Amino acid sequence: MSRSVAEPAAVPATDGSRPTRRDDAPAPARTWTLWALRRVGMAALTLWLISLLVFTATHLLGDPAQAILGRSATPERLAALRDQLGLDESPVHQYFSWLGSVLTGDFGTSLATKGPVSALIGGKIVNSAVLVGISAVIIAPLSALVALYSARRRDRAADHVIQVALLGTAALPEFVIGILLVTLFSTVVFTWLPSVAVSWSGSPWSDPVVMILPVATLTLAVVPYVARILRASLIEVLESDYVEMARLKGVPERRAVARHALGNAVVPAIQVMALQLAWLAGGVVVVESLFLYPGIGTALVDAVRNRDVPVIQALALLIAAVYVVVNLIADVLTILVTPKLRTGVR
Repeated sequence: MSRSVAEPAAVPATDGSRPTRRDDAPAPARTWTLWALRRVGMAALTLWLISLLVFTATHLLGDPAQAILGRSATPERLAALRDQLGLDESPVHQYFSWLGSVLTGDFGTSLATKGPVSALIGGKIVNSAVLVGISAVIIAPLSALVALYSARRRDRAADHVIQVALLGTAALPEFVIGILLVTLFSTVVFTWLPSVAVSWSGSPWSDPVVMILPVATLTLAVVPYVARILRASLIEVLESDYVEMARLKGVPERRAVARHALGNAVVPAIQVMALQLAWLAGGVVVVESLFLYPGIGTALVDAVRNRDVPVIQALALLIAAVYVVVNLIADVLTILVTPKLRTGVR
């Protein structure tokens, strides 16, 4: 069986000197470079396939000009719009022309506003990034604290209460969570918080109060999944032999958990957290529509309503790119925190 490790294999010496390394063994830098190139290549291939799917869905499944203008459009208007969209060319030529423009940062012209798509969605991308970023900063430590507290009190009353609460929250869609929060804190019970995230300055984060409910909705929608996975991983690690040995040596429980348990239990949580953060890139569509938050979610809904094909294409590619990049980062972090994988990258 062949060996595939980052360190070159050692060849035993016959004269009592230190072992030498084989010349044909791959160097660590080369191994990491090859692994990174393969992953980046797979990510690029995935994005290319997604671009092909997005283009096919928006161009080849019917006449986009007819869909945009409706059945009452005159032949002259249809012909003018087809010429504007380049629909007179072959589908292959249309695709590669569109793909070339996308690779140069040109997403075309919005059919609704007649302005550049990049200028239309630029500010909305920043708004959504702020919303997702704040949510992620809260989700990660909160999930870890809940999982750690529950794992250390396994099968006790507190653990059962936490698990029931997490399971019940996980069963609720994000729009239901948002409606419940609005009912509780904005309309029926209390009127402490605004029910929509539209501020007079146009920048949602300039008025932190308007972001509380959207952030809380995303947080409550994601924390149950991450906390449950991390709890299961922590329980498995806390019952492992090396943690038991640390306890037998007199290591305090907190130190044993922090030094020996968390580092090994975090690997599954990284993958789950990456999937949930990638979900946030698409899940914000519902939350932003619910709270009228001016991000990519409301922009996508408006684009679909207005049949603004260039904006739909740009936002679909953006969400897909976020998903692919986040999962690529998760793979790298998983290898970095796992010694066995770090020394045997394939």
